[in-house]
Order: sequence, then C-alpha cells, then structure tokens
Amino acid sequence: MDSLYAEDILDHYKNPRNFGQLDDPDIRVEANNPLCGDRLSMDLRVKDGVVEDVRFTGRGCAISQASASMLTEQMVGATLTELAGTTRQDILDNLGVPISYARMKCALLSLGLLRQALAEAGVPISQQAEEDE
Repeated sequence: MDSLYAEDILDHYKNPRNFGQLDDPDIRVEANNPLCGDRLSMDLRVKDGVVEDVRFTGRGCAISQASASMLTEQMVGATLTELAGTTRQDILDNLGVPISYARMKCALLSLGLLRQALAEAGVPISQQAEEDE
C-alpha cells in the first residue's frame, strides 16, 4: 500500500497541481525550512470567504512539493473557515506514508503557509487544529 502512496507523491512532485503564481492575489505568503532549504510560496484569490483560486511555487524535496500540491487541490472551492480546521494529521493522511521526524517539517511546510494565509485573512485556526499542534 505504501508504494501506491509513494507513486502518488512522486506524481504530485513531477506534475504539481496548481503550480505557478496568480496575478494580483488577495493573499501571498512565503515560508522556508532552514534545515533543508525547502521553500514555498502560495497565492490565494478569495471571494466572500471562499478560495476561488490558489497557486504555489517552490523548490525542495518531493515531500514538501507533493504536500503543497495535494493541499492546494483541497483548497479550491473551500471556505477559509473550513480550511481553518486543517490539521497536521490531515496533511500526513494526504501523503499516506510514514514521515520520519527529520522530514516532518518538509511535510508540514504547506500547512504553515495555509495558517499564515488564514492569519492574513483574519480567520483563526479552529480549536481542533490548535490542539493538533
């Protein structure tokens, strides 16, 4: 079963969904992982509290890039309030393979971007997501 998830991770890494930048985004956030050098940025277009479009750019390992690609697929059409409930476990479930302690920051870099975007929009993360920390 892990090999199916590993193939999915490689597919998202080689063919990232929602990759690129938006012209005039409502929200633009950036983050990096100084331990390994992974970098991500995310642009969102939001209307009436709903993510109309999202794009990400970055470079780094397959885990960080695939995690961002998978997350952006879930973001389009979701409300910011719904996204405020996104937990670490949700991200790890998307990846579907055990993530070592050393790779955890890579896997969760996109979650950090989402939380930055929510903060810029004035949307607090949910109690469930806070307890997940």
